[in-house]
Amino acid sequence: MADDDDDVVPITFKTLVKTADKKFSKVRDIPAHIRAPNHYFSTVFKAYTKLWKFQQQNRSKLTDSGLQRWEIGEIASRIGQLYFMQYMRTSEVRFLIESYIFYEAVLNRGYFDASHCKVKDRGLRFKELRFYARFLQVSLILNRWEMVTHLLDRFRALVDDSNKTFGETSFKEWNIVMQEMARFMKVDAAITNMRPLRYCFMFDSYPNSLKYVARFHARKVLKLRDALLMSYHRNEVKFGELTIDTFRMLQCLEWEPSEELYQKQPVDSRGNAGLTNQSYSSGLIDINLVADMMDPSLPPNPKKALLYRPSVTQLVSVMATMCDGLPPDSVMLIYIAASGNSGQSQTSVTQRQNNQSARTSNVSESNNLIPQNNFNEKESSSHPFESSLWLGPSRTVGSNDLYPGDLIPFTRKPALFIIDSNNSHAFKVLHGAERGEPAALFLSPSRPTFKSPLGDVTQYGSQFTLFLTAPLLACCQMLGLTYSDVDAMEEAHSIVSTAFSEWEVILCTSTALDLVWAQVLSEPLLRRLILRFIFCRCLLTLYQHEEGKDLYVPVCLPQLPDSVSPHSRVVQSAAIALTKHLKVSHCFRFDNL
Repeated sequence: MADDDDDVVPITFKTLVKTADKKFSKVRDIPAHIRAPNHYFSTVFKAYTKLWKFQQQNRSKLTDSGLQRWEIGEIASRIGQLYFMQYMRTSEVRFLIESYIFYEAVLNRGYFDASHCKVKDRGLRFKELRFYARFLQVSLILNRWEMVTHLLDRFRALVDDSNKTFGETSFKEWNIVMQEMARFMKVDAAITNMRPLRYCFMFDSYPNSLKYVARFHARKVLKLRDALLMSYHRNEVKFGELTIDTFRMLQCLEWEPSEELYQKQPVDSRGNAGLTNQSYSSGLIDINLVADMMDPSLPPNPKKALLYRPSVTQLVSVMATMCDGLPPDSVMLIYIAASGNSGQSQTSVTQRQNNQSARTSNVSESNNLIPQNNFNEKESSSHPFESSLWLGPSRTVGSNDLYPGDLIPFTRKPALFIIDSNNSHAFKVLHGAERGEPAALFLSPSRPTFKSPLGDVTQYGSQFTLFLTAPLLACCQMLGLTYSDVDAMEEAHSIVSTAFSEWEVILCTSTALDLVWAQVLSEPLLRRLILRFIFCRCLLTLYQHEEGKDLYVPVCLPQLPDSVSPHSRVVQSAAIALTKHLKVSHCFRFDNL
């Protein structure tokens, strides 16, 4: 009878594992931008709760029946992955923190450590590498830089050992992952010593302007509910499917949690599956416990869809889905970073022109049979060959090109478009060609500005995106300055904060502020982007470019008030104070104030 009981436990365990994995697969295959019913995720969480409790309560019997430590680690790692998927779907940082807690427990307990095994297992090594790669990504987004450095060192040692033990051929992809992460860290090293990219009340709200912001109210007020983030460059810095630019924008559109939310209880050093208490950081999964991790002082983060190198049809499809599901009184942010397509060969252009002439002639001859379409001049020029972004493996014109006209249908709902490309100015045609709601546009310069040449900007991330996410760091990078002088940077931050506070007051009290900007000014995350755009435009306009100044200046549509233009007294005064402090005034040309 005892033998029968002993058999029941491992059989039940395998059944629970199979059930949980099956439910997990269904959730994993749902795209992050799809608004799936909540019960899908509740079901899979409950399945893993049951599995996790069962293996805790029957640990000794399972071990006697042959349960390996890596099998427990795989369950815990899968739970961490599940939490990370929930974060990517909801943008709620509490899920990201829970993911970190489970991954850290797996690491501390050495569940995948195969050093005690007499025979090297290639499959187990792959599991261990996948765990490190996933934990690296979670730690990176959570800005746990010490852990990132530690994991990268462990990951590098593991890959080197794998190459020696199993041969480099089998682990070629993991060598690439290691190189990607090392490159990512090298490019973003400055961020480890700066203020958080996420919105932080301590740094991003200004006491002197709070009363003006509180009193400001437009006829229509919109909240940022959804954001689409996409970057597509051939050689851009990335880790997995997270590029440096989408990483910066991802954090820029979130709130920095309070320190209390980051706190967690120590892991039980005895190496069992439970922790020392039943708090939210406990190994027991409980949906209600997780829900209690909310930070009541913060609004919810906007939901974000991150697309890695999508085709044009995929991008348009996701935008359509998000636009269709946009809640009332909401605005959607669409961030697209990609290289501009210079067009096709002259032969192809000539052929297209000839075909177009032939069609025009046919329409004229049969004018009584076919009605003419009433396209205005802006719309007719919104689809030229040279006015597109390149979203494909080759530069052939057609299905791989995103044209300004492709985005017009998504102006039926309120939207802020951020186009970061050397061909961004072609998208000016979106302004005035709306299909319902006037669109707001931030268009990057056609060329970056650097005091010293840095080479291909895709190796360092976009300068324009960096201005929107870390403006002072972008300023230092532009001027070839280091970010290591803490005292000097604190004073520089103070100058910029004072300027932003003054500009907030101007925007909130301006009678010339366009309704498009007025209806999103109350949204802190978007207001911060507007202020940073003003800062970026000011520095790039006043910088002493040798020629073609317009190529180096960003554009916003509709226009912001002249009172915050680069040539206004209040904006130039801030630029003068900052450049004097940084001792780079000679690089700029200021008006006579």
